[in-house]
Amino acid sequence: MTTHTYKAEALALHEQYAGKIEVASKIEVNSEEDLSVVYTPGVSEVCKAIAADETKVNKLTSRGKMIGVVTDGTAVLGLGNIGPKAALPVMEGKSILFKSFAGLDAFPICLDTTNTEEIIAMVKALQPNFAGINLEDIAAPRCFEIEARLKEELDIPVFHDDQHGTAIVVLAALLNASKVVKKQHDDLKIVINGAGSAGIAIARLLLAAGYNNISLVSLEGVVCEGADWMNPAQQDIATQTNSAHIQGDLNDVIVQADVFIGVSGPNALSSAHIATMNENPIILALANPVPEIYPEDARAAGATVIGTGRSDYPNQINNLLAFPGIFKGILQAQKKDITMAAKVAAAHAIAEVIAPSELTVDYVIPSALNPNVVDAVADAVEAAVTEDQAVTMN
Repeated sequence: MTTHTYKAEALALHEQYAGKIEVASKIEVNSEEDLSVVYTPGVSEVCKAIAADETKVNKLTSRGKMIGVVTDGTAVLGLGNIGPKAALPVMEGKSILFKSFAGLDAFPICLDTTNTEEIIAMVKALQPNFAGINLEDIAAPRCFEIEARLKEELDIPVFHDDQHGTAIVVLAALLNASKVVKKQHDDLKIVINGAGSAGIAIARLLLAAGYNNISLVSLEGVVCEGADWMNPAQQDIATQTNSAHIQGDLNDVIVQADVFIGVSGPNALSSAHIATMNENPIILALANPVPEIYPEDARAAGATVIGTGRSDYPNQINNLLAFPGIFKGILQAQKKDITMAAKVAAAHAIAEVIAPSELTVDYVIPSALNPNVVDAVADAVEAAVTEDQAVTMN
């Protein structure tokens, strides 16, 4: 298949505009009176109001709709550890998507450190500026501790999109793909190839949604309780997956699987692997730009529903379906915690944008440009976190 790469166009656009974002004023300053209201002396009254009651900061400043997009540049797209400056174009792009899809302002924060404690300290120090923190492209396993600590120590929502955005959209696709192949979630044997941040987050969310027969595979082998090569996050998920305690590699767990979810690398899945899977297998090959197997090869090997991370094939698993609505919903609810129930609810909301009668093998996930997705996700998240608090209070 001939694919347009957009390399030349992207470089030309970024050079033409010197990046993609700018700071713009909501109001015009055309007179001395304007200046006195937006700055001194008038602005001092606003400062004093916030000093007397800090809860007013979100109503009197841009903070209430401002998201910090934070990275250290260690796991950028398919490029890996390219550093904070090279990560900046991605963070600028993410900031545009927040504004375009959810009406939220966002600002890129690219940190010139990979020290876990320094990153945590810096983000904590930046908290006065933001209503939420979107962590992005931070390598595992440090990303787990950074997110967990920030969620505990900040008073605003924290969301690592590489983990949870990916997991939410994968679950949405799986909910609809299961309907297409007419299999119940209790019957599905699921193999996740890749046991980094995305793979582990997918496993955790699928478990929360009721999928119990899950195995993960890392470069070192099948994630199995007791294996001595695993990091703490892998050790934890090993206690909840691979109940048969299968050891070995992908060859050993793919046999009679119903679902393959790839968050690993190019060409990791072969036609021979698919031939050993159960009838009507679901293949979500999300390595990007080169997937674990190309859709045409997967189809020829017998796959029924196939998704990738690419926009030039059907069923694109795109985090854009999740994160704008997630943040819009949690800020609407004025809550801090994006709970597991909220993530499951978000996945169902994405899936339900497609009517059951519209589902086909090539249409199990809506387009990232579908105008109904953001509000559906936001409403689902708002309802879920509000219900969670009500249950906790009771």
